[in-house]
Amino acid sequence: MLVSHSSSLTDRNSSQEQSLSNNLYEILTASVKNPAKVFLIREDESTVTYRDIDILSARIAHQLSQLGIKKGDRLVAQVPKSVEALALYLGCLRSGVIFVPLNPAFTLNELQYYLENAEPKIVVCSPDAHAGIATLAGKIGIDLVKTIEADENSLIPSPEIRSGDFNFPTVDVAQNDIAVMIYTSGTTGKPKGAMLSHRNLAVNGTDLKNCWGFSENDILLHSLPIFHVHGLFFATHCVMLSGASMLFLPKFDVDNIIKFLPQATVMMGVPTYYTRLLADNRFQQECCSQMRLFISGSAPLREETFQAFETRTGLKILERYGMSETGINTSNPFKGERRLGTVGLPLGKSELRIVDENNNPLPSAQVGHVQVKGENVFNGYWQMPAKTKAEFTADGFFKTGDLGKRSADGYVSLVGRAKDLIISGGMNVYPKEVESCLNEITGVVESAVIGLPHPDFGEAVTAVIVSDNLKISERQIKAYLQEKLANYKIPKQFLLIESLPRNAMGKVQKNILRKKYQNLYNTSLS
Repeated sequence: MLVSHSSSLTDRNSSQEQSLSNNLYEILTASVKNPAKVFLIREDESTVTYRDIDILSARIAHQLSQLGIKKGDRLVAQVPKSVEALALYLGCLRSGVIFVPLNPAFTLNELQYYLENAEPKIVVCSPDAHAGIATLAGKIGIDLVKTIEADENSLIPSPEIRSGDFNFPTVDVAQNDIAVMIYTSGTTGKPKGAMLSHRNLAVNGTDLKNCWGFSENDILLHSLPIFHVHGLFFATHCVMLSGASMLFLPKFDVDNIIKFLPQATVMMGVPTYYTRLLADNRFQQECCSQMRLFISGSAPLREETFQAFETRTGLKILERYGMSETGINTSNPFKGERRLGTVGLPLGKSELRIVDENNNPLPSAQVGHVQVKGENVFNGYWQMPAKTKAEFTADGFFKTGDLGKRSADGYVSLVGRAKDLIISGGMNVYPKEVESCLNEITGVVESAVIGLPHPDFGEAVTAVIVSDNLKISERQIKAYLQEKLANYKIPKQFLLIESLPRNAMGKVQKNILRKKYQNLYNTSLS
């Protein structure tokens, strides 16, 4: 049963009269039987209980209210992973404020678009970024720029943030009220804000908890970032919905993973995490003594990695398929066949179909466009009604942009992307953005950015460049890009060629480039 809008976690769980709530925070904490139970274990092995995070998020929600931030307002968060950052997200849920997480690696140049587009009432950042962001925000007309750490700009004064009990009445929301806005993009145009409702996230989280068999006895090894859907929603929501615990590490680090893995029962990661573990001889079956489940997503898992992992550990990685706009669409089963080369079966009550160019369903084993429908599918793109309409069919299916096929018994296999989005180390890289920066450099005539198979990153960002007669070095190109782009977007290699291949309409044929350079990087796990 979903909990009522009581003022504290203890009160909610001791209440004899509970009513349904649409607010995601109430839904996430409904299964917490003992507020004193450990919720998080930090890298230094200090702990945070469910009561602690309840109080911390309540204080943040209260402070937002005191600052005049109300239901439906946007809060942009560009903060490093921390307990406080997670409490900020939960505090926004409690107060009905729309949470807009951004990658902490974004430069001020990149950040400007998001601030202008999201029109937030407040920006929360790290102390070392405050001065630059405050200046930028001021030019845009955003007055409130705060931090969540102990400094003069802190959203919550310290040490009050951690002392004593504190209550906050959770704000009433409708099922379709927006909880989070996640920015995503294809290979053309500007990033789009995907609006995810309280209902979208609650349904998808509950389906995942059930599909993957989460219980209060689980301990999740969490080394993912929390500025995108994988670490913030899929991992955290499964833990909270089941009243479980998690080892909350600041980032993926092989030494730390090997240290903490024997304490964990579940790990979520991107394929890069698993290839890096396999490359370390310390990672053996003994490390996985308590593990019941390894989950991989955010990028395709190579069959070689799947097989090598099973040989090393005796455990099969469970692969699933999702995206920012929909959450998880399909998953291989926890109990049942985890079929190699597939992303499993449609999740919960969601629908998935494979269609041709005219939206006609295709028979099994035939490749076509993947479309999905269900309560997990987002409300649309922020301030882009025409784009939203174009991405849905007349009968309500969302066009994922992926190409795939389905077996006779329902397993889905992805064969490629209709768009040229690059997923490197689990991070989305949009070629047009990198190309625009490359083309600003003196000496670069034009460029094409592609993703090529890489044993560690899954795909490596690679730039194919046509230059004029001026000499230009790779060092100069990198130095320029480092001022403009986050590090993960910077190409791993730069290839100079005389001209880019084009079709009769003049469009660059990236498929030809990908095929020509497909063996550029070492593709062996050894």
